Amino acid sequence: MDLRYTPEDEQFRADVREWLADHLAGEFAALKGLGGSGREHEAPEERQAWNQHLAAHGWTCLGWPVEHGGRGLSLLQQVIFHEEYARSNAPARVNHLGEELLGPTLIAHGTDEQRRRFLPGIVGVTELWCQGYSEPGAGSDLAGVRTRARLEGGEWVIDGQKIWTSLAQHAQWCFAVVRTEAGSRRHAGLSYLLVPMDQAGVEVRPIRQLTGTSEFNEVFFDGARTAESLVVGAPGDGWRVAMATLGFERGVSTIGQQVGFARELSGIVATAKENGRYDDPVVRDRLARASVGLEVLRVHALRTLSAYEAGSQGPEASVSKLLWARWHRELGELAMDVRGGSALTASGSYDLDAQQTLFLFSRADTIYGGSDEIQRNIIAERVLGLPKEPRL
Repeated sequence: MDLRYTPEDEQFRADVREWLADHLAGEFAALKGLGGSGREHEAPEERQAWNQHLAAHGWTCLGWPVEHGGRGLSLLQQVIFHEEYARSNAPARVNHLGEELLGPTLIAHGTDEQRRRFLPGIVGVTELWCQGYSEPGAGSDLAGVRTRARLEGGEWVIDGQKIWTSLAQHAQWCFAVVRTEAGSRRHAGLSYLLVPMDQAGVEVRPIRQLTGTSEFNEVFFDGARTAESLVVGAPGDGWRVAMATLGFERGVSTIGQQVGFARELSGIVATAKENGRYDDPVVRDRLARASVGLEVLRVHALRTLSAYEAGSQGPEASVSKLLWARWHRELGELAMDVRGGSALTASGSYDLDAQQTLFLFSRADTIYGGSDEIQRNIIAERVLGLPKEPRL
């Protein structure tokens, strides 16, 4: 991937920047900066309306093929869009799971009927999705899922529980990995089902987090039903499809994520200057290290995207989550150290400011999406070829 911007790329950047400046106004101006990790409770309906406005002007699913409703933009242009979107302080998007994960999965592994049914709703942000992977006994160990489904009268009947299901309270659909072959174990016998959330057999229970908010949920399936045709890939082939979805998880949107990280770091620097901590050489050293670390994350992400564009997935992708999660958690700790004693108190009825939310929510960064321990095992066994960890 050639990381040099052409005149056409720079014109595209100018067009994106101008469009965002013109349209993040009027009814949408108040949405700036809303949403994101630990703050998904902020104006969800209004942010969905903004996302639908983006869709109406062709700013969703940028990398999807044109024949599937996308714009077929180059990888570098997608990076530019996400950079400018983050820099404009536009509100966090509400359909990341549909646009970045399920949509590409359906394009690669779904049937024509499934693509016709679901892709337009993702492009237009009229249907929202959640991801049914983790379970109480199978968090990072996805192959240990126990939620099961059986065919009955042309429908899959589903029983079991999922946990840490992001934004399930807002989603109309869930893509879930369930066990469909009785007596199967581990990776065998799993299927990838598309399940409607608005039915009597589905119960969503929000999980209250350290931040006081509830963007994660427990989801209980008790005789929930979905059509027999809504299995992606063949029945029993769910592991392969689920791994394909995870392969899409660390796409170009991570570049925008890093622009958000840079904004958080700038806020911490400003706090240090305001309260005099910037004169402390230890604090300045930590701020400098954080800045260097952020640039390393950006270069590493671009290198990983280059590998994807070339059609290969090397070791770079395996360490991405490990790198940014630890860096972001340490940034939250740095924010609290710079703030000092004032970081320990919340106003009103546990109203947290942005830096307190950063610190508390970033404690989860090294857990969700594959814990640090699991990521290290993957790197050791699959990248470095070391012996597998002994299992009971």
